[in-house]
Amino acid sequence: MGCSSTDPQPERVTVIDLLKQEWRHVPGIVPDGDGLRVTTTARSIVEQDGGGGQPDPPVNIAGTHLAAAEDFTLSATFTDVTADATLAVYDSPPVIADEFRIEPAGVRLTLRGDDLRIAVFDGSPQQDVTDPQPVQDEHVRVPDPEAEFSVARSGDRLEVESDGETLSSLPLGDVFVSGELWLGLSSDEGSFTVPSFTAAAPAGASLSTAAPVATDLERLPDGLQALAAGSRPDFLIGAAVALGPLASDADYASSFVNNFGALTPENAMKPQALSPRQGEYLFDEADALLDLAEEKGIAVHGHTIAFSEAMPRWMRELPADSEEERAASAEILLDYVTTVVTHFRGRLDSLDVVNEPFDVDQGTDLQENVWFRVFGPTYPVVVSQAVSAADPDVRQFINENGADVPGPRQDALLQLALDTNEQGGHIDGVGLQAHIYDLDTDAVSADDLSATFDRFEDAGLLVRISENDVTDDQGEEAQAEQYATVFETCLRSAACVSYTTWGVDDRYDWWIDDDRGLHEGHDLLFDDGEPTPAFDVVRAVLAG
Repeated sequence: MGCSSTDPQPERVTVIDLLKQEWRHVPGIVPDGDGLRVTTTARSIVEQDGGGGQPDPPVNIAGTHLAAAEDFTLSATFTDVTADATLAVYDSPPVIADEFRIEPAGVRLTLRGDDLRIAVFDGSPQQDVTDPQPVQDEHVRVPDPEAEFSVARSGDRLEVESDGETLSSLPLGDVFVSGELWLGLSSDEGSFTVPSFTAAAPAGASLSTAAPVATDLERLPDGLQALAAGSRPDFLIGAAVALGPLASDADYASSFVNNFGALTPENAMKPQALSPRQGEYLFDEADALLDLAEEKGIAVHGHTIAFSEAMPRWMRELPADSEEERAASAEILLDYVTTVVTHFRGRLDSLDVVNEPFDVDQGTDLQENVWFRVFGPTYPVVVSQAVSAADPDVRQFINENGADVPGPRQDALLQLALDTNEQGGHIDGVGLQAHIYDLDTDAVSADDLSATFDRFEDAGLLVRISENDVTDDQGEEAQAEQYATVFETCLRSAACVSYTTWGVDDRYDWWIDDDRGLHEGHDLLFDDGEPTPAFDVVRAVLAG
């Protein structure tokens, strides 16, 4: 007679092989046999004047992240390290603004030789957001740099080990409170191989993989874009979008997918993001945005080619003092245009081929940026022709601020578009940004905007409201009224083919003042996951 045990079976430890997860859209990472090869990307974020250069190391945003509400251990092995190797574990993806990066809570382990730097960030406000300082920062010696090392949450401690030896034990504090882990592998100056990389949780603790939150969302039948289709089927309602919140923030993702039919990459298609080093391209994050747009049936407006800002240093500093230098630099710039537009060929509905060409003080002179210095004042013609040669079907726009109402700035924009086409360019229309930073000085009336649309239509040009946002400094009712004016006037004009807000949710709308202080804006249709009165009036315009 057989017998059976009544003892309970022991709970099993959960182990996930992270090398088998999705790393396809992470800049600087490629498969290498059964492991990963990581190379430096040189990604950085420059300020408007070309200064700064805050590092922007990549994170696996569009691929797999981990749900780990309890204790966990991440273990990795680095080999063939030529200079340095970093494993970063974040509580959430970093917030990338136009000119800076907000560092999330998390830990970065950087190996140089036998020195391991352990930098812990708790997500607290920084004195200077462009130069984030860790709350814990220490260096420890690693006995064997190619041995397996690990970082673990154990109760209220953060434990770092190498080859079974504890190197550091720190208080956990406000790190990893979200229950999610976002992973980054990067090198500042060289390259390295990752032959092993696992996540584990002790018996009874939960650990699982998770996909970006936007993956399974579908557009609602009564969202903004769906309502617009009832009166103007070809009219697009869009928003500037960042990959981080689209992948990690369910409120942001659902607000966007449910309501918008067009996507403008907020920063992922700017030159400093696509080509941090001359002749090298990082299309990974832009491709991830376009992949998601295609899955959801969302059109994409590319932003941007020729621009005075958001350029990598190599592009900004191309020589142009002599005819010989200008010829060489012209070849480099045109190679950039051709490479970028060819890569995205067939995936873009429209594109800003020239962005903010006029001076920043609301004048009418062209900025003497690298495009101007190399090609002269007719550079929009050269860029437009190169774009058309690479993708003859993409609609081309010149995008500018301060030209929303009749006046010298608008005159100059209209003339630039007409002159460009007369000289062989292919400009389809203009983008009017409609940034309303101050309702006393920037407010746009329906009469002025209607006259503007009529004027461009008479000239044979299309119009996009390309970056609308409105301050709430005079209250949400005044904000909503201005939103309604711009949106309804655009919707009623045959010349206005699309309307885009510069962002989705105020929780990702940040700016720095002159004293380097960080502030949250309140300018958009959603605020902390909830629709604002401005959203309600835009929806009412469509419903009516």
